[in-house]
Amino acid sequence: MKIPYYPGCTLKTTAKNFEDTTLAISNVLGIELIELPRWNCCGTVYSLASDDLMHQLAPIRNLIRVQEMGYNNVTTLCSMCYNTLEQANQLVKGDPEKLEKMNSFMDQEEDYTGEVTVVHYLTLLQKEIGFENLPVKVPLTGLTVVPYYGCLLLRPEEISIDNPEKPTIMAELLTVLGADVADHPYKLECCGSYHTVNYKDVVCEKTYNILNSARKRGAEAVVLSCPLCEFNLDVRQKDLKKELAPMPILYFSQLLALSLGLDDSLEFDQHYVNPEPLLKEKGLLR
Repeated sequence: MKIPYYPGCTLKTTAKNFEDTTLAISNVLGIELIELPRWNCCGTVYSLASDDLMHQLAPIRNLIRVQEMGYNNVTTLCSMCYNTLEQANQLVKGDPEKLEKMNSFMDQEEDYTGEVTVVHYLTLLQKEIGFENLPVKVPLTGLTVVPYYGCLLLRPEEISIDNPEKPTIMAELLTVLGADVADHPYKLECCGSYHTVNYKDVVCEKTYNILNSARKRGAEAVVLSCPLCEFNLDVRQKDLKKELAPMPILYFSQLLALSLGLDDSLEFDQHYVNPEPLLKEKGLLR
C-alpha cells in the first residue's frame, strides 16, 4: 500500500531513529511511505483560541500538500504532529466559515476541501496490516515493558486514537511482539512537554513519578511514540541519577524493528540511557 507521510521537524533531527526504524519496518511490511513535498512545521502546539486562525494555517497547508498528491489520507509518527494536524483538520471540517477564511488567507494555494484523513502510524499498523499479521522473527520474550501514551495521542477525545481513559493499542502491539506488558497509573500523565526548556525541575519531578511508577510495576523499559516525551523521560534522567536507576526509553518502532530482525536500523546511539545492555542481557541483540 502507498500512503503520504508527514515526518515533521523532529524526525529529521533528534528523533531520526524513530523515522529510520519506521521506514525499515514499512519496507518489510509493504507500506510505501511517500514523504510530502514541501511540507512545513505543523506548528507543534494546537492553538486553543477560537479566533486564532493564523496558527492553523501551518497544519492545513500540509493537508493541502496531501490533496495535491491526489490522496485523501496521510500518516504521521510524532504524537504532537498527529495532534496538531488532526485538531486543525477537525476544526475546519466542522466549521465551513473558518475553512473559507483560511483558504482566503492562503490565496497562492489551492483551496483545502476538508477531505483528508490524518492517521497515526500505530493505527495504520493496527487497521491496515493487523498486529496479528506482523512477521515476528525475534519475539521479545522475557522483556517487561510499559507503554507510555502521554497526552497527545488521546486528548482531546475527538482525535484520540484509542479509548482516552483506558488505551490498549500499544499494549496490544507489544504483546504480539512477545513482550510482557505491565500496566501503571502514570501511562497517561503529561511528561511536562515543552516546560523542559524553562521549568526543568517540573519535568524532572514528572519524569521521576512516571519512571518510578513503571519500575514498581516491574518494567525494564518504557515504550512511547512522542519525541518530546522521549527526550524528557530519557535525557532528564541525567538530573535524577541519585534518585532513580537508569531506565531505557524506546520508540515502539524500535522494538518492532528488533522483532522483525532489523537490527541495523535501531540507532540506539541517540539515547541517553543505552537500551543495548538490557536487550543483550535478554538475548534479543547479538
